[in-house]
This record gives sequence, C-alpha cells and structure tokens, in this order.
Amino acid sequence: MVKQITENPYGQFTTEDYTVFVFMLSVSAGIGIYFGFFEGKKNKTTEDYLFGGRKMKVFPIAVSLIASQLSGVSIMSVPAEMYSYGAQYWIIAPTMFIITMIINYIFVPVFYNNQITNCYQYLEDRFSPAVKKFVTFTYVLNIYLIMPIFIFIPSLAFAQVTGTNIHLINGIVCCVCIFYTMLGGIKAVVWTDVVQGLIMFASCFLVVTVGVIKIGGFGEVFTRAAAGNRLEIFDMTFDATTRQTFWTSSIGNVFLWTGYLGLNQSCVQRMVAVPSLRHARTALWIFCVGFIIITSLNCFTGIVIFAKYFDCDPIKVNLVQKADKLLPFYVQDVVGNLKGMPGVFISCVFSAGLSTMSANLNSLAGIIYEDYIRPFKLFKHTDASAKNSMKVLIFISGLYCIVMGLVVEQFGHILQMVVTIASVTQGAVMGIFCLGMLWPWANKHGALWGSAVSVIGVSWIITGAQFAIKNGDLSYPPLPTSVEGCSEYGFNVTQSVFNGPITDDPSDEFSIYKISFVWYSTVGTFLVFLVAIPVSYMTGSQDLSKMQPKLISPVVHWMLPKEVTNSELILKTSDEKNEDDHMKEWVFTPAEEQKRKELLDVNEHIL
Repeated sequence: MVKQITENPYGQFTTEDYTVFVFMLSVSAGIGIYFGFFEGKKNKTTEDYLFGGRKMKVFPIAVSLIASQLSGVSIMSVPAEMYSYGAQYWIIAPTMFIITMIINYIFVPVFYNNQITNCYQYLEDRFSPAVKKFVTFTYVLNIYLIMPIFIFIPSLAFAQVTGTNIHLINGIVCCVCIFYTMLGGIKAVVWTDVVQGLIMFASCFLVVTVGVIKIGGFGEVFTRAAAGNRLEIFDMTFDATTRQTFWTSSIGNVFLWTGYLGLNQSCVQRMVAVPSLRHARTALWIFCVGFIIITSLNCFTGIVIFAKYFDCDPIKVNLVQKADKLLPFYVQDVVGNLKGMPGVFISCVFSAGLSTMSANLNSLAGIIYEDYIRPFKLFKHTDASAKNSMKVLIFISGLYCIVMGLVVEQFGHILQMVVTIASVTQGAVMGIFCLGMLWPWANKHGALWGSAVSVIGVSWIITGAQFAIKNGDLSYPPLPTSVEGCSEYGFNVTQSVFNGPITDDPSDEFSIYKISFVWYSTVGTFLVFLVAIPVSYMTGSQDLSKMQPKLISPVVHWMLPKEVTNSELILKTSDEKNEDDHMKEWVFTPAEEQKRKELLDVNEHIL
C-alpha cells in the first residue's frame, strides 16, 4: 500500500528545475550556432548540409537514430500503455533484433549499391517517376500530420508539472528546434541528438531507480504488478480485435517499425551519412541494442507507476485527467522533493521530442526541395540557394507545428493516435519497397495500383474505426485499477479493489473496423502485394533479362537469370572491395581480371 498519494504539491517547479531545463535548450541552440557559424565553412554543399559529407561517425549516428525514434510520444505514452493495458507492448523490444536484421540485409545493401540519398529515388529507378511522386506525397502528408504531436507532447508534460500555458512553451521550444536545425544541418541534428539521447537515458534511469527504492524494492514492484495483472506478456490469443497480444506486438510491430525505421527518409539519411555499408550496419546494430535498453526501461517505468499507485488510481480520483499525463504526475510526486530532478525529467521528454522533430524537419526540407521546388527551375539552383531554400522550408514547417498544437490538444490516447496516423501510409511504403526489392517480376503498373489501393484501403478501415469509436461500438477498456486505499488520503471513493470497466462482449460479430490499430500497417503491406502481383502479370511482368541486379535485394538474387546476376560483379563499387578506404580504386588479381573480361563479354552480348 502506498504511503502517500502526493509527496510534492502540484506546480512546485523550482528555480533549479527551470535552470536545468533552460540549460538543455541552451546546449541544443549552442550546437546549432557552432555548426552554423564556426563549422559553416565546411557545410558548403547540399550534401554537407543533408549528409555531413558522408563522413559521419558510427556512434553519433547510432545514438541519433535512438534519440529520433524514441520521441516524446514514446517517453510519455509507453508508461501509460503499460499502466493501462499491461506488459504486452514490451515484446517490441526483443523484436527489434528481427527488424534490424531485415533492414540490414534487405534494404540497406540496395540503398548503398544504388548510391541512394533520397530513399524514394529508388522507386523511380525501380518502377517509374509516377510511383515515386505518389509515395513521396504520402510521406510528406504523413509527416505533416504526425510531426506536431512530437513536440506538443513534451509541452503537455511541462504544463502538467508547472501550470505554464501549454501553447506558450510549445512555441518557445519549437523556435529553438527550428533555430538549430536551420543553422547546422544534419551535423547539428545528430550532435544534439547525442546530447539529448544521453539526457533521456540518465533521467529515465534515475526516475525509475528512485521510484523502486520508495516502493520497497523490485520484489514489491513485481508483486503489486502481478496482483494487478500487469505482467502478462505472452497472451497467445488469436484475436485480431484485441488491442495487444503476443502476435500483435511482435508481427504487427515488425511491419510497423521496419517501415518506420528502414524506409523513413530521416533514418535513411543517417544510414547513408556514414562512409560505408559496413559502418551503416554497425550503426544499426548499436541502435538495436540501445533501443532495447531504453524501451525496456520505459516499459518498466509504467510498471513502477502502477506499483506506486497500486491501491489508489490517480485517474479515478481526478488527480490526473488521462493516462498520458501519469508520468509527469508521478515524477513530480516521487522525485519532486529532489532539487532539479523534475527539471531533468522534463529535459528528457523535450530531448526526445526535439530529436524527433529536428530529424523530420531536416529530411522533410530535403525531400520537398528536391521533388517539389528544384524541378520547376524557379531560380538558379546552386548549393547556396538550395541550402537557403531548405532553411525557409524548415522555418515554415516549424511554424506549422506551433499552430497545429491547438488541434493536437483535442486528441485522446497518444500512442494509439500516433500509430493510427502513421499507418495510413506506412503499410503502403513498406509494401512498395518490399515489392520492388523482393519480387523482380513486379512492374510500374502493379506498384502504382498496389500502393494506391493500400492507402485507400487502410484509410477506409481507419475512418470506419474512428466512427465506431465515436459511436461507442469500439473501445479498448483498460485493465482494472484499485481505489481501496484512497480513503487514507482523504478521497471519498467506494469502488472495490481493481474495479474496472466491463470488457466487450466476445460474442460480438467480427468487423474489419474493430481490428487492433497495430495491425493497420500489416494490412496495408499485404494489400500492396495482393493488388500489385496480379496487376503486374496482367500488364506484362518486368523483363528480368533487362533487370539491374542492384535494384533487387541480394537475398533474392537467386530469382534472377544467371547471366544477369553474373554481370553484377562489373557493377561492384570500390566500397564493397575495400570498406576501410572506399574511395580507393579496385585492383584486380590476374584471375579476377580474366573473370571480369569474360563477364564483360557476356554483358555486351546481353545489351
């Protein structure tokens, strides 16, 4: 039983807390100033601005990937998910090994072999400009829908612990993010991510550690969590309508996260910013380990929060309006008496939000400039004009995020909302890239129709689900909580131990609108294949004798004619021959030279 429901009164954000928070923002702005002015001479070209001259180090890139993928949404909503629905979500942590392997051995080699800087350029090379334009448009639309959430959620946490106007702090922090992203380019983004990533880990670790100690140790935490049914991980129910099961959290998240991490321009931009394929793979494996650690810590935070309020749910006694505000309430409650600790936590949440927002601003500016401004030739396109154009785009996109905070404020459960919005296009993106890399016979007609049907189909399902939620036909009741001990703290409540809402009637008829939101990306991916493969056959499959092997993932090269795969040796770059010095010329041995001449003859015959 908890001893005290509030150890620190609401709103006591001390001078030390503000100092820590301002210091974090100042460091981020300082990094932008450094790379914008003092290192600005080294950012002469567009490639320097967007890719750091392809000379970025492995560890900063790996930490940047961790920081940018674990947004403020994750820091705030994952503990809320664990508190409300139990430990099923944690399955995503070990699943990241599978996701990283898929990205490393299916997607990354293709990007490097084709010297891809804009991942959507692959779709033009593999299929047609129309396919690229369609998928690029869906990406831009998706990012503009979801990006305002990334920075608004930390503002929500700040308002929870200080009482400050949420839109005021949202505007201030957005301006800081716009400032350092505009000035420093990818280098500023990456190095602020490194600083922010370290802040994230340190603050999460400290908050959890203090919480466990105050509750009475790990044993007491797990005892309370087990009593509240929060530790069930392997729910093997084959029910697509259940919010989280083992299958939902593993299979569903593989499709969601593989597309989000491996086929998102902001992530691909980092992968190709390192010198070689080997460096990119190493960075991804470091990311994998870091992601598992941070996600597990984040999930455990939710379990600790439940153990803390085991017999008096703050939501039911109106101390907290909704589950997504539980974490800042818990931090102010548990460590609010330690000077500076709430400030460290708020810095953690804002660090996560800033890293994600800056990554998306940087990549979005590059995409819009290359695909929607440069082709029109409105002015002379030099490296200087390109950089200035992208800075203007970053500024406008940042202002948009500030304004859209007024809309985000009206949303409900954060994690469900983010996954739902991302899934509108994520399944189509995942499907179209897998189709291109893994199915050599697919042609441009199948790709275009498959991706279009996927976006339309998933949008239809999501729209139907939103109407079902509004009408009360679809809901995800949280697991029961207790208010048995609340009377000790002066709250007049009469609910019994772990009294929760009544769950849906299992006899209800199945409806596609009732499937778990985690399955949306999976459905979208399969829709691409279900439409694209037959359409490709009906419109004349891709002629494999004219296929460039480098456009197909190495794992399915066995599907290609032997003479085509043999010719790939000619196309190998010096990076594949000597990754430690990828600019050196490939020197052949006499035997290799003879084989190369034979293959050249074969290639000339094919052409």
